[in-house]
Order: sequence, then C-alpha cells, then structure tokens
Amino acid sequence: MMSEEPSTRHPRISHVSTSTADIGSDFGSSSSDFAKYIVQFSPTPDNNPVPVQIALEDIDSGSSCKDDESVQTDLRISEEGDALLYKISQPLTRIVKISPIIIALYRILIVVRVVFLGLFLVWRITNPNDKAIWLWFLSVICEIWFAFSWLIDQIPRLYPVNHGTDTEALKAKFESPNPNNPTGKSDLPGIDVFVSTADAEKEPPLVTANTILSILSVDYPVEKLSCYISDDGGSLLTFEAMAEAASFAKIWVPFCRKHKIEPRNPESYFGLKRDPYKDKVRYDFVRDRRYVKRGYEEFKVRVNALSHSIRRRSDAFNSKEEIKALEKWKNWKVKVEEDQIKEPKPSIVAPKATWMSDGTHWPGTWSVPCPHHSKGDHASVIQVLLDPPGDEPVTGLGGDGRALDFVGVDIRLPMLVYVSREKRPGYDHNKKAGAMNALVRASAIMSNGPFILNLDCDHYVYNSRAFRDGICFMMDRDGDRVCYVQFPQRFEGIDPSDRYANNNTVFFDINLRALDGIQGPMYVGTGCLFRRTALYGFDPPDVLVEEDPSGCFSCCYPKTKKRNLATVASEPEYYMDDEEDEDICLIPKQFGSSSMLVSSVKVAEFQGRPLATDQSSSRRGRPPGSLTGPREPLDYATVSEAVNVISCWYEDKTEWGMSIGWVYGSVTEDVVTGFRMHEKGWRSFYCVTEPDAFRGTAPINLTDRLHQVLRWATGSVEIFFSRNNAVLAGRKLKFLQRISYLNVGIYPFTSIFILTYCFLPPLSLFSGQFVVDTLKPAFLVYLLIISLSICGLAVLEVKWSGISLEEWWRNEQFWLIGGTSAHFVAVLQGILKVIAGVEISFTLTSKSSTGDDEDDEFADLYLFKWTALMILPLMIIVLNIVAILFAVCRTVFSENPQWSNLVGGCFFACWVLVHMYPFAKGLMGRRGRTPTIVYVWSGLIAICLSLLYITIKNSEIDGGSFWLT
Repeated sequence: MMSEEPSTRHPRISHVSTSTADIGSDFGSSSSDFAKYIVQFSPTPDNNPVPVQIALEDIDSGSSCKDDESVQTDLRISEEGDALLYKISQPLTRIVKISPIIIALYRILIVVRVVFLGLFLVWRITNPNDKAIWLWFLSVICEIWFAFSWLIDQIPRLYPVNHGTDTEALKAKFESPNPNNPTGKSDLPGIDVFVSTADAEKEPPLVTANTILSILSVDYPVEKLSCYISDDGGSLLTFEAMAEAASFAKIWVPFCRKHKIEPRNPESYFGLKRDPYKDKVRYDFVRDRRYVKRGYEEFKVRVNALSHSIRRRSDAFNSKEEIKALEKWKNWKVKVEEDQIKEPKPSIVAPKATWMSDGTHWPGTWSVPCPHHSKGDHASVIQVLLDPPGDEPVTGLGGDGRALDFVGVDIRLPMLVYVSREKRPGYDHNKKAGAMNALVRASAIMSNGPFILNLDCDHYVYNSRAFRDGICFMMDRDGDRVCYVQFPQRFEGIDPSDRYANNNTVFFDINLRALDGIQGPMYVGTGCLFRRTALYGFDPPDVLVEEDPSGCFSCCYPKTKKRNLATVASEPEYYMDDEEDEDICLIPKQFGSSSMLVSSVKVAEFQGRPLATDQSSSRRGRPPGSLTGPREPLDYATVSEAVNVISCWYEDKTEWGMSIGWVYGSVTEDVVTGFRMHEKGWRSFYCVTEPDAFRGTAPINLTDRLHQVLRWATGSVEIFFSRNNAVLAGRKLKFLQRISYLNVGIYPFTSIFILTYCFLPPLSLFSGQFVVDTLKPAFLVYLLIISLSICGLAVLEVKWSGISLEEWWRNEQFWLIGGTSAHFVAVLQGILKVIAGVEISFTLTSKSSTGDDEDDEFADLYLFKWTALMILPLMIIVLNIVAILFAVCRTVFSENPQWSNLVGGCFFACWVLVHMYPFAKGLMGRRGRTPTIVYVWSGLIAICLSLLYITIKNSEIDGGSFWLT
C-alpha cells in the first residue's frame, strides 16, 4: 500500500525554465508579473515523476540564470496545489508486494515436490508388483500423468502478484483543472458497456433490468458512458422491461449520486441485512429512501406483469385483426357471387402477432412463432431508450411540492440502447460471440468508446468506482500495451459451505492472480474491460522482435529489442509509409463495407491512448485535454448505419469472428479470444477491488453445476483439437503463459486417468492385491513427503491468495467429481466430434423438486434433476463401498489374512469416497425429501450386498486368494 501523504510538502526543484512560445505560452515574452514554469521533481527509486507545468507568482523572470543551468531553489506551494502535483506525478497502478518469505517457501516446496515426485516415479517403475502386474502398470501410468498434469498446473503459479490502483491520481490527471484543461472537465476516455441476454424465460427481465440500473448509476463521467443491451432472442418482454428500467433510472440514478448509495443494484441494496442508515448524514435521506423504495416496488410489479400485459394486449389486437380478416373474406365472397370477379381469396385466419403498445407489430420474435418472427428468423432492432447526454451537468429541481429534492445533483443519464441483431435461416449466427461482435460494430458507429466492458445479464456492478479502477491500467504508463483488464467473478446466493465449489476461488484468486505476474490473466467471459483496438485484431504498439533467445530465462520472458510499426491503428498519420497505406486499403475487406465503421477505427485508437505527459509514452500518447469536447449527437443516418452493420449478411467475406472481435467456433469463445490477444503480444491485468467490482449468480444445485462444468470442459477439448492449441502459438506468447493455456486444453483428458485410479481401489480389494507388493518403508516415506508437500503448498497458497482452506478443499473435492463425470463426457464428445462429427447432448429429467420454498434462501441447492452425468460417480461410490465391505469380510474370516493389502486398498478407497462426499450429499437432497432415484440405487446396492454374501458363503478363501467355486 502507498504510504500516507504528508500534510505539507515542499519539493526541491531541480530545474526551472521559463515557458516560451515553443510550448504555447502567452507569458514568455510579456512583462507580466506572472510567468509559467516547468517544474521537474527529482526522481526516486520508486517514482519517476514527469515534468509539471505550473504558474508561479512573484518570480523574477528576468533572472540571469540560464535555462540549462541547474538551480536548487525552495519553492513554497499551497497545500492543495502540492497535493495535486504529487498526485499527477504518481503512477496509476502499483504492485502490492506479497511477503517474500511466503513466496520463497512456496517455490522451494514446489521444487521439493517435483524432486520427490521424480524419485517416487523412478522407484515405482523399478519396483513392479509381479503378483498383480496389470494393477501396477495401470497405477504407474496414472501416477505419471498426474505428475505431469500437476506440473503444468503448478508452474505458472511461480510468480503471483497483486496489483493496486490509485483512483485519486486518476482524478488528478484527468478531471482536475490544469493549464491544458482550465475548466477541469473530464478528459477520461469513453466506455461502452455490453450486457448480453438471449432468453427472457431463463434470464428474467427483472434481473437484467437491475444490472442495467447498476451500470447507469456508476461513478464515471456520464457523457463518457454508453450502455448496450443485446437481446439475442428478440423478445418484446425484454424490450419493454428495459424501457421500464430507463424510466425508473430517472429517480434511481440521482438518488444514488445524492446519497452515495452502495451497491447500486436496487434489488441488492433494498435487500441488505445491514443498517441502511449507517453513515448517512443528510436529513432527507429517510424520506428519499422511502419514496425510491416504493417506486422500486411498483417498478417490480410492472416488470413482472409485462408478460401478462403483452399477452393480453396482443390477444386484443389479434381479435380485431381476425374480425377484419373475416369481414374482408365476407366482402370478397359477396363480390365473387354478385359480380363474378376473380380476385385472390383472402385469408380468413390472421397471424397471431405480438403487438407493441403503439399498436404496431413487434419486429422481433413473436410469442407464437411464424415466418420472419421466430428466434432464428427476425429483423434487426435498435432503439435508443436514453439519448446521449450533454457535456455540461444538469442539476435537478427541489422545493416544496416535490417528492425528491435533487438540487445540486447531476440528473443526466448515460446513453442506453436496445439492440437485437437480425437473424435469418441459412446463416450461422455464432451464438454469444456473434451477438457480441454485432454490438462491437453498432457501438463503434453510435458512441465508439475506446474501451468496452462486457457483462452477463446477471452480473451487476457492485462497486460503483470499479470502472475507474479498470481505466487506471489502461491510462497508466505503457497502458497502450494492455488489451484487457479482467475482474474476478464473485457470486451471491451460494450456500455457506459452497458444497460444489461454485465460487471457483482457487481459479479466480490463485490461478489468475499468478498469471498476472507473467503476461496476464485469461479472459473468462464477463467482467472484462477491453481495449477496442485489441478486439479489432491489431498488434500492440511495441511488437516483440523474433530473435534467437539468449540467456537462461529468455524463453519465459522475451525482450523487446526494437520498435516496429505494427498496425495502421497503432501509429499517428505522420508515421505511416507507403506499405501501411496499402494496409489501409485492406481494412474495408476485413471490417466490412461500412465506411463509418472503418473511419471509427483510428478515432478509437487515438482516444484510447494514455496522456502524452508520460516520458515513456509521449511518442504514442494523446495531448491532454483532447477528450474534453462534447460528443456528436445521434442522427437518423447514424442509427440507420448501426442497423445495417448488425444485419446477418454483413460479416460475409470479412474477418469478423476469425481475426476481428470475439472468435467463432468454440463453446468457450472467451478463452480463445483472450488467447488470440496474448498470442499477438498484448498484456492483460487482473484487477481485484475492495469491495468486489461485480457480483452475479451461479447454479448451486448439483445437476446445473455438472452441466456448467461440462460446457467448459467441452470448450477446452475443442481448443485442444483446434489451431488455438497453445503448442501452435507464436513466439510472442511467453513460455509460462503458453503452459497455462496448454493446461486449459489438456485438463479434461486427466479424467481418463482419474476414472482409472478411482476404479483401482475396488479392483485391488476384490483381487486381494495392491499396487505395490507390500507396504515397504520407501513407499510410505515417499507417500508421506508428497502428501505433506501438497498440504504445505495449500497452506502457502491460502496465505498469499487470501482464500480459506475450506475453499481449497472444496475445489479438490469437486475436481474429482467433475473429473469422473463432466470432464470424461466432454472428452468423449470432443473425440466423436473430431472423428465423426457427432455431437452428444444430455437432457435433464426432473425426478424430484423441493417445492415452493420461498423462505429458504438456498432451496435450489436441494433441487434434484437426474442426468446421465451422474452414472459414473454413482458407480464409483457403490463399487468402493462394496469393495471395502467385501475385503474386510474376506480378511477377517481368512486363515492367512493379508492386512497390508487390506489397509492399502481401504485407504485409497476411503480417499475416493471422501472426495465424493459432496456428490453423495447432493443425491440425498433435503432431510425427509430424498429423491426416488436414490431409493432405486439403494435397492441396487442392497441387491449387490446380498449377492456378495451368497458368493462369499459359496467360495473358498485361502490366505487372501479368492476364486468362485
């Protein structure tokens, strides 16, 4: 953390020079008593401040000292000005050091475990069990793979770091009055926020509306923020819910600004269990809160009633249309009978259309699908729900008779746009990735924010200042090399014990934090702030020159030898040569036929640069104050062009989905998109804020969790068999980063060996043999050291990551559960898809339900839905239990018992069962409400035990050897 700032600071000026006309000063040659000077602070080991231009009073500008002479002069600056100078000179991000003792011990333990794993494997290979060579061979193969899998998972964790941000320094640089920005207007870049939804039934509009409200009320300049909601289902329900949210935002957003409300999701805020009046000092807070809460309750009622009102409205309009159709048919019949006129027969049945409130057909999906109005066949829709705000604050009104007093509160709202892209039969719409790319194009024309933040519809803004934290990385020195800033995913509604490791804390707080010390975290689908030009597929400003590696660690950390002009979007106009002019001609072929979209590329690149005040980026930076002007108003031509670029044919013969935007062809398009950026040499950062930046929801019942893991694992298998395999990546991807991406594609294949190893204890107990001949001291010593080392690593990871041991252990348990179910099925599905093009899907059949437990916050935890993914874990549990009982009975009644084999087999069987405990608990459901399927399997187990008893009674048992008679 940064040290506390002193109350008064008197900097020593190492060099003072009078400003002249070279830098645009009006004071250099005048006889005014005031002059403008450049102040250069002396650098320190941890700070390299940049020159600061300030106005000094009562200085003899006619001094005989020359500009190039070093002058040591004490200059008294006001406390406020001193703090500003100090903040401006500070970097926007910093590394929060982890205890070097913990990191050293952590690395030593990794080395120790690697050494003993190697020795253990050598010992196992050289000491086979001749009595059960097949058992020994299977176990050795599994153990070699486990060692390899652990190694590629552990090596990228060698360099964990924590990054912090300084939002006060950001405000001082971009939002405080200075010579380049006398008014102090915000010079921050724009941010376009994307919220994606696809099904109004599975993703309730009220949840999406709360997410939108939390975005509209963030602590970021209103005129620099735009929000786009992508409705890939084209639902009128979602559209009208967003219109209701835009209306309610007119009181919710000013209320949040006035009273500094946190969090700014109304559902979460009004549901807080803590005292809402704590730290509130305004006398009218209670009255305002009561009024807004009542307004929110009415808002919820309106949104929840939208489905019914739309259906009732549509029925009324359709009834009128049917009457008109019937009258038209009658008139036609009369004309035909009287005049014998041959006219086409009109339809007597009117289409069951979905109607908007203005009495027109909804152009998207209808409740009763028909041609041109179904989920895969509908027109594109763009509706600006909230117009772009002006660049000057607009304060509210107050006084008697007004329910809310917003005097002195900025009541402007960010731009809000509803987008539903066109879909037609015969086109591959590429699911979420295609919807996100449509938003990229539409937003480039309508607002063109140089940065894009994408959120799922159920992930809302929990920390209103999180946007500023993300921008700190982008606007810091060398920030133009940052492709995205990933925030951790945090979830609400998870049961306290986190039975199925839904929080994924090991991944978010250990794996991604460790990658932050290499080339940056992976992109994980939501809560990510992108640089627009990085999404466009451009290279970073500094391109790594591919030279022969030199040095021991050059493969891990390649060096930048010289500067290359990477792309047409990464350099100013005056740096371009003829070759780059040819590249400009290729841009329309890559981006499509829209000239407005193509012309927006360089604008976004320029606005996304850090300020040119930093010495390290002055050549690539933008001038201070260049983004303080007003944005251009939206007009009809602009919106029409935005509609054009989201048409289903626009991407034909372009690079969208291949080298531009979100990458197509994978279930896990997020990981592939981030991989492509890292492959080009971009850097990403991991931003952990306090409080959490975003919060969302996650499935907490066993079935949904397994299917979520299945989807992730299927995407990983697809990555392994595609050109996105890290083995095929270019040399700009750092070695340890490559290992991490390689692990993403390989980890599902570990399930083959996990399944084999879980079946080894029953095979061992049934056969009376073990993986080793006897429990020799060497085997026990190796096992003890390896076990203690993994426990030590767990404790140290808990120390430097901040997670709990219980969270670490839950992750280990679900790693085995997922490995014996979803991961193995994903591997089969991937192999069949590659070889035969066959895709496998699993349907859910609800066997039991918890009912309407509205008072139980975790009622969904006990919801049981049978799926084929549960078969293998159930088989493993049953076989291990039966094997333990069988082996105990045989050894107890044996004349020559083999206790070492029994102990070894039972130990590993219990190890499997302990890991499977959350799965077994999930099958049991709530007390007294055990699903029927569990009784079925209990009956099967009882039958197995009965047959086992009969088998033992009719068999010969001699010294541990067993065979049927």
